[in-house]
Amino acid sequence: MYPLVIILVTGLFPVSQSVIRFASPLAIIGWMIAVYHNLLYYKILPESASPCVRGISCTTVFIEWFGFITIPLLSFIGFTLILSLLLATHRTLTNEK
Repeated sequence: MYPLVIILVTGLFPVSQSVIRFASPLAIIGWMIAVYHNLLYYKILPESASPCVRGISCTTVFIEWFGFITIPLLSFIGFTLILSLLLATHRTLTNEK
């Protein structure tokens, strides 16, 4: 997610189609990792499918606001929002031409 900050900020002035081309693959990969992490966290996938065998488990609860807002959920929401805004920007720029 952090490289996306640099890419998206540099693409703001002026807004260009190329920023969408560079940011979309990173956002899609991040979104897929967030989905996988949520599947592990909510025990839809067994913990044996987790690459974390030593150290801190991928399913350890660090934050749980209001009983359901967790770090994996925040990551999923963040990447979903970024992808949605990239898609909306792409449609806007395509319609303006």
